[in-house]
Amino acid sequence: MVHPKFLADNDLSEHIRRGVLRLEQATDFLSKYDGGIVGLPDPEVLEVAAELGRVVVSHDRNTMTAHFDRFVIEQDSPGLIIVPEEVELSVAIEERLMIWVASDAHEWINRRSFIPL
Repeated sequence: MVHPKFLADNDLSEHIRRGVLRLEQATDFLSKYDGGIVGLPDPEVLEVAAELGRVVVSHDRNTMTAHFDRFVIEQDSPGLIIVPEEVELSVAIEERLMIWVASDAHEWINRRSFIPL
C-alpha cells in the first residue's frame, strides 16, 4: 500500500496539520510553506499538488471545489479533501489520519471528498 501524501492549502488551519502529525509522525503532510504555495491562487495550488503527487486539504468548499472540478477535466489530480471550518478539530484530525491509514494513494486520484466522511 502506498499511503497518500497531503498538502495543506493556504486557508487550512495549521492546527489540523500539526494535530495529524502529532498523532502519526510518519504522515506525509506538507504545510503551505513547505509546499511552496503561499499566496498562490487555487488553480496553481492544484497544479503544484499534482506535480508533487499530493492530495490538497482545504477549508475552501466554494472556490477550490469549482477549480478542482475544472482541473480534473484536463489532467489528473492526486485528490482534494475539504474540511469545513465548522467541523470540530478532533474530528478533522482523526478522519484525516484515518484516510492516511486506511486508503491507498491511487484511490484518491481525481476524487473530491469531504470530512466528515
